[in-house]
Amino acid sequence: MTDGITISRAAAFVGVTVKTVRVYHRTGLVDEPRRDSSGYRRYGTPELLRLVQVRTLAGAGVPLAEIGPILDADPERFAASLVDVEESLTRRIDELIARRETLRRLAGGDRVLLPDRACALLDRMPGLGFTADDVRTAREGLVLVRALMPEGFDDHLAQIEHGLDDPRHVALAKLTWSAGNWAAADPRIEELAEEVAQHFLADPSLLPTLQGLRQRSDGDVRYELLSRHGEDDHPGWTRLTALIESKVRAGGVDTP
Repeated sequence: MTDGITISRAAAFVGVTVKTVRVYHRTGLVDEPRRDSSGYRRYGTPELLRLVQVRTLAGAGVPLAEIGPILDADPERFAASLVDVEESLTRRIDELIARRETLRRLAGGDRVLLPDRACALLDRMPGLGFTADDVRTAREGLVLVRALMPEGFDDHLAQIEHGLDDPRHVALAKLTWSAGNWAAADPRIEELAEEVAQHFLADPSLLPTLQGLRQRSDGDVRYELLSRHGEDDHPGWTRLTALIESKVRAGGVDTP
């Protein structure tokens, strides 16, 4: 009759490492077996059975802290506990699937951060003559608007849709975006600001009002972040934006 096996052989039989077996002992999931005259643990069939049970539940995703009560429960409670574990695992699987889908969508850039309606607007821009840099900057701007002004995002999209349907507005928008590469002192900026301001005064509905910011106590800070986006890389925009805002206000139209 065998006197039992060593911890290394027990671990090998069960399919775990010696370190894992010691963790099971330390957490109280498996009682430490008797030791022989040399001080070595000797594992018999009761310990092997418990190790197999613990390893099986742990491998199924049951947290170690929950394994002991499950194994020590009566048959009815054991069955009920397994149902709870299955439901928990199902939720985790759903979460992992959702994360996987997010990663797949991220392969298309940061489109995952925007709804389909916003992506459709971005998809229209190349066909209207906007450059790839224009589209990238627009995408970044929409991501920021959605984050900083979520309650007014749909209205903002509606304004953009309205503008893209107006050929004159599209032409001025493309010119405005190209002006970002002009020097701040370029005399064309004053002329363009006047032309854009008159365009907005003729049809104020085309002016991006960002109404969702007006009800916020920190709306001015959020507006500053949104309106200045991209100016570090486009020096002409700072002066152009300031001139347009000033001229529109002088024309009697309130801006944010």
